[in-house]
Amino acid sequence: MANVHIGINEFRGTKRLIEYAEQDRLRHMYMIGKTGVGKSTVLQNMCLQDIRSGHGLCFIDPHGDSVEWLLERIPSDRLQDVILFDPSDTEFPFGLNLLEARDEFEKDFLVNECIQIFYKLFDPQRIGMIGPQFEHWLRNAALTVMAGPEGGSLLEIPKLFVDSEFEKKKRSYLTDPLVIDFWTKQMAKTSGFHKSEMLNYFMSKFGPFINNSLMRNIMGHRTNSFDFDAVMDQNSILLVNLSKGKIGEINAHMLGLILISRLQVAVLKRANKGSAERTPFYLYVDEFQNFTTDTFASLLSESRKYGLGMHLANQYLAQLPDSIRDSVFGNVGTLVAFEVGIEDAKILAREFTPMTELDFVGLPRFSFYIKLMVDGKTSEAFSGMNFSPEPVLETSSPKEKVRTLNRLAYGWPRLLVEETIKHQLQ
Repeated sequence: MANVHIGINEFRGTKRLIEYAEQDRLRHMYMIGKTGVGKSTVLQNMCLQDIRSGHGLCFIDPHGDSVEWLLERIPSDRLQDVILFDPSDTEFPFGLNLLEARDEFEKDFLVNECIQIFYKLFDPQRIGMIGPQFEHWLRNAALTVMAGPEGGSLLEIPKLFVDSEFEKKKRSYLTDPLVIDFWTKQMAKTSGFHKSEMLNYFMSKFGPFINNSLMRNIMGHRTNSFDFDAVMDQNSILLVNLSKGKIGEINAHMLGLILISRLQVAVLKRANKGSAERTPFYLYVDEFQNFTTDTFASLLSESRKYGLGMHLANQYLAQLPDSIRDSVFGNVGTLVAFEVGIEDAKILAREFTPMTELDFVGLPRFSFYIKLMVDGKTSEAFSGMNFSPEPVLETSSPKEKVRTLNRLAYGWPRLLVEETIKHQLQ
C-alpha cells in the first residue's frame, strides 16, 4: 500500500514530502490547533488519498464542509463504496440504532456505552444530574427493550414505564434473573408516588430526541441502515455530515456518540478474526472530544492490533477529559501542532523539544510542527506546511449521484418511517 502524504517539509531550501506509512498510521495521529489554522485541510487531503488508494475509512465532520469537499472529489470507480450519512436529509432518513445487538457481548458493551452517552450529554462533570438510580433504570430498561427477536430502539425505553402491555411483552423474552427481578421485585413494589417522581426525571432525558422529528426518524429504527462490520471489512467509505448548524448541537453530539460506539463494537469484534483478515480501516474525527466516552481511551491503546488507525483533531487541550488527554499523549504515535494559545503552548513545548512556547504561539496559518512515527519510533520534532486544497477536476460533480445512490440503498421514505415509528412508540 502507498504511503499517504501529510504535508511538505522545507529545510535549507530543499522541499520534501512528509510521508506516513501504513503500519505507523495504526498508532494514530493527533492534531491540535486554533480554528482556521489548517487542521481540516490536512484531514481532507489524507482522506482523499485513502479514497483513491482503495482504503476503507470513516470521516466524522461536525461542520459539514469537509464532507462536502470530499464528495466533490470521489473517483468514479469508488462511487458505489460511499455511504453518506447526512441527518439533514429528512426526506430519506437513515436508521441509526445504538441498541441493535447480535450477541451478549454486543448487548453488554452497547448498554454500557448507552449509559456513558447519557453522562456525556447531560452530566459531563458528574455532578449528579445522571446518578446511580438513573443508571440502574437505564441499564435494566435497555436490556429489556433489546430482548426478543424484534429488538428495540433507544426511544422505546420510556414506553416500558407507561405502557403495561408493552412492558409485559418485552419481559416475556427476558432470561437474565437480575433484569427480571428489577421488574417483578423492585418496580412492582415501588410506590406510585416515588415511581412518578423518578419517571418524570428519567423521561426528561429522552424528550429532546423523541420530540424532535429529525432525531425520532433516525433513532427510532430498530435496525441500522448499514452494517458497521461490513463497512470496516469491505473497504467502504463512510462520510458523516454532522453539521451543527443544520441539525443542532445536542443532536450532532448524540449521533456522533452513537456512531463511535457502533464502530467500537465492530473494531473489538475483530478479535475473533485472524490478523490477515483485519483490513486496515482509517477513522477521521474533527472536534473528536464531542464524540468520545470514557471507553474511548482504551480504544486508543487497543485498536492498533485490530487494524484501526485514528486521526483525531481538536482546538485546545482543556476540551479533553483527563483520561482522554492522558491516553492521547500516552498512546498516539504522531503528534501535529498548529498555532495554539499560550496555555497549550506550555504543554506542547515539553512534548516537542527543542521547540519553545513562542514557536507554537506565532505559527503562520497552514504551518505546523510534527513528531512523526517512522518504523515504530517517534521522530524528533520538525516543521511542515499544508498542501494547497486540491481543485475539483471533474467536469460534473459526483455529489448528487452519491446522494441518490445512498437514498436508494440506505434510506427510507420519510412518510413510511414516520408511520412505522409512530406505531412503535404509541
